[in-house]
Amino acid sequence: MSKAGALDLASGLGGKIDKSDVLSSVEKYEKYHVYYGGAEEERKANYSDMVNKYYDLVTSFYEFGWGESFHFAPRFKGESLRESIKRHEHFLALQLGLKTWTEGCGIGGPLREIARFSSTSVTGLNNNEYQISRGKELNRIAGVDRTCDFVKADFMKMPFPDNSFDAVYAIEATCHAPDAYGCYSEIYRVLKPGQCFAAYEWCMTDAFNPHNQEHQKIKAEIEIGDGLPDIRSTEQCIDALKKAGFEVIWSKDLAAGSPVPWYLPLDTTHFSLNSFRLTAVGRFFTKNMVKALEYLGLAPKGSQRVQDFLEKAAQGLVEGGRKEIFTPLFFFSARKPHSESQ
Repeated sequence: MSKAGALDLASGLGGKIDKSDVLSSVEKYEKYHVYYGGAEEERKANYSDMVNKYYDLVTSFYEFGWGESFHFAPRFKGESLRESIKRHEHFLALQLGLKTWTEGCGIGGPLREIARFSSTSVTGLNNNEYQISRGKELNRIAGVDRTCDFVKADFMKMPFPDNSFDAVYAIEATCHAPDAYGCYSEIYRVLKPGQCFAAYEWCMTDAFNPHNQEHQKIKAEIEIGDGLPDIRSTEQCIDALKKAGFEVIWSKDLAAGSPVPWYLPLDTTHFSLNSFRLTAVGRFFTKNMVKALEYLGLAPKGSQRVQDFLEKAAQGLVEGGRKEIFTPLFFFSARKPHSESQ
């Protein structure tokens, strides 16, 4: 179950930010990014504030357009977006197959799906209070509130003892970390020896050329539209895993060879009734609806500005996907050795 109506969207805009402060929060968020003169170093130094502002501002838009699971998926012909997302989550569960999990979790769509699919308990890690409140409400509605919970914390310094979890996963979440090595080291610390960490990461591919201005523009659009301090390369992710102490079992860009492009729902040339709100026509209707709600005082000032940088993200994601310089589907599975000497 997900928020579906215009008034639900309006009531959630801004998350835990006071409605009168939404516009100033948008302005502060924008200034972190290249488009507005921001620097990577500042984004990394202030990642917690930047990412929290981002998710307070965009979560209602995500839930309105995307549903409860805020991620992409490789897709087969004849498969709906919703079906591909569920299969993507099931695939991750099968790579781990154990009893206790933790993640960077959004409002917990994958958490609930994986808990039901694998009959496991899941602890969702999130540093955004608004998303946690939505997640707990949706857990109660889904009937998994006794086995699944959320902890408000920063994944760069998790409030768990060493060797706490049977498995750890992340779905397009650790890309918000300012430092992959620091984030993966914390995951390594809380994971039990001999157990696995699996994730889908947002990455620049080997085709990305840092000296190409068009490539840099696409990267900047994705960063501002998705609350990212930086976008790492696939090689940087693997190097950080190894440096943290993990044994990399296998890794693959699941976007490569996908029969249906992962970015298709956002492509302006694509139309689908099943994912209408993500299409160009659907986004046009949403934009005008939000404009009207803001004019009537039912949505806070600044709501249209949020949509503007989300639209930049959509453009950057589609172009990054077409040029194969970006992927949200870089998968890896890594194991913590049974002993530190291994």
